[in-house]
Amino acid sequence: MAKHFTLPYDGGLKEEGLPMGILHSYEKIWAHVYADSRPASYAIADLIVDSINSKKDGLFRLGLTTGITPVSLYNELARRFEAGKVSFKNVEIVSIDEYYPSSKDEERSRNHKLHEALLDRIDVKKENIHIPDGTVPPEQVSEYCAKFDTIARGLDLLVIGVGEQGQVGFNEAGSNEKTRTRTVKLSYSSRKRQAGSNFNNDMAATPDKAITLGIATMMSAKKIILMAWGEDKAAAVKAISEGEKTTDCPASLLQSHDHISIYVDETAASLLTRSEAPWLVGPCDWTPKFIRKAVVWLCQKVGKPILKLTEKDYLNNGLSELIDLKGPFDSINIQVFNDLQHTITGWPGGKPGVDDSTRPVSAKPFPKTVLIFSPHPDDDVISMGGTFIRLVSQGHNVHVAYQTSGNVAVHDDVVLQHMDAAYQLGFADKFDHVKALVDSKVPGQAEPRELLEIKGAIRRSEARGAVRSFGLNDNTNAHFLNLPFYESGGIKKNPRTQADVDIIKALISDLKPDMIFMAGDLADPHGTHRVCTEAALEAIEQLKEEGHEWTSKIHVWLYRGAWMEWELGRVDMAVPLSPDEVVNKRHAIFRHLSQKDIVPFPGEDPREFWQRAEERTQNTAKLYDLLGMAEYQAIEVFLKLY
Repeated sequence: MAKHFTLPYDGGLKEEGLPMGILHSYEKIWAHVYADSRPASYAIADLIVDSINSKKDGLFRLGLTTGITPVSLYNELARRFEAGKVSFKNVEIVSIDEYYPSSKDEERSRNHKLHEALLDRIDVKKENIHIPDGTVPPEQVSEYCAKFDTIARGLDLLVIGVGEQGQVGFNEAGSNEKTRTRTVKLSYSSRKRQAGSNFNNDMAATPDKAITLGIATMMSAKKIILMAWGEDKAAAVKAISEGEKTTDCPASLLQSHDHISIYVDETAASLLTRSEAPWLVGPCDWTPKFIRKAVVWLCQKVGKPILKLTEKDYLNNGLSELIDLKGPFDSINIQVFNDLQHTITGWPGGKPGVDDSTRPVSAKPFPKTVLIFSPHPDDDVISMGGTFIRLVSQGHNVHVAYQTSGNVAVHDDVVLQHMDAAYQLGFADKFDHVKALVDSKVPGQAEPRELLEIKGAIRRSEARGAVRSFGLNDNTNAHFLNLPFYESGGIKKNPRTQADVDIIKALISDLKPDMIFMAGDLADPHGTHRVCTEAALEAIEQLKEEGHEWTSKIHVWLYRGAWMEWELGRVDMAVPLSPDEVVNKRHAIFRHLSQKDIVPFPGEDPREFWQRAEERTQNTAKLYDLLGMAEYQAIEVFLKLY
């Protein structure tokens, strides 16, 4: 199958031959950066296997974490065991945390998940496995934690994933350097994350306490490896590696350890100085986009538009190399201003009958066949609704493909309301039957298939209503792919297979599109958006390998979600929206009624999707304005993959 999706190379720090002290000059915990989570996991596996195999006497004592972060690492360790490259018979494994209360037999317990992910796949001895016991009575748990702490001290190697706020284990903000194994009360945000990843978004079923190794216990390990994947961890990685030690970011307290490093993918490393402003670290490869990145950074640093930057601004902010190699400074200003201005277009499908040499999209062919991939049945209008509407109104043959059903994201109350409406209209009396389905749900298990089918139908009807609202034919131009990997009935999805790819290949082969838009989500490497994008890219690649000549004309454009946007240094196309178009986009989002925040625990951001999306596009317009471009109500931006 395809590799994890990564962005094209656009210049950056020349790391080859750079002394390690210079490369890591801003880092208190040295960061090892890889293209994606898999090669990073292979490197960590190398270290673990070499350490185990080099242990001459006694047990090798290994501390491990659970969750999404170590998935690829554990798969690689299991593969190496099966290949005979390592044995775990002389390894003692200590797990760093467990929900409290929680039984080891519960599928959602950390104990069960660690066994499922790794322990049941290797030859580690049962007596050498130590996982906190979530069944210890409350009156005994303090004494139990003290005993477990003696087991967990002095590990040979501790491998830990870090959370979005810099948590390690269940050490949350406020944990200090002297903490040891103990029970902790989970914060609301942590419970919300755990509910989403392990408890089918059921906060009532999510434990509010946990047992965790403390910071002092972790510090007693001989060597520590931290792991973080995805751009949603970028701020935490920055704070952990380069920030000050603070209890607000517990992992930063590990900076005092003599043998610690953090392994990250490129997106998790995106806010490190060597990624965000690499000219401050060493020599760079100054591609046109990288020059734009540096100039935009400089504008934001000194608070000036592009054409007002001075030579002194460049020299005082670490950009002397740029002037030496690509200057003078005023030529750079004009080059970047023109480059950024040429990204702006009101014709996202190309404007017919004009010189397109400086436009982001070619004039021909016109009209174009455009295919928009939407991971869930609302990502299309949330992420690029204005551009979608513009493409339709300008006469292109636009199709949208909803890759997953989105069924698990429909609240039970929404289903019952639809059933009641059908009954009140005299169409059917299924309320009691569906209520029984809802009541039969078992926490932690897949929802009844019949209930999921109803939820999927609700999401399809909403998507059809959204595209109808701006004139797309919802019968011929809206496609519901229902990719199999998503249909697990729960939060944890099935593995992506060729069956998913084949469904996408069939649609692309039928439409033979000129332009394809898809989600450029760089967060969770196992998340739905990323899996959908990788499946679509794999489908295109296979069609090319099969010799279909028409695939050479396909251009792939990437949009972002409701929370994050492309940095302006990467943007290839910016589509400005008028006030009326912003409202039309909002009305399309409104059609997705089941996704309004009606659940008891709506998350840390109480705003609805349309509010988040509007703020994102309005902020982008402000950034263009501050750089000296024209002022617009809102702007949607895209990156051209190829």
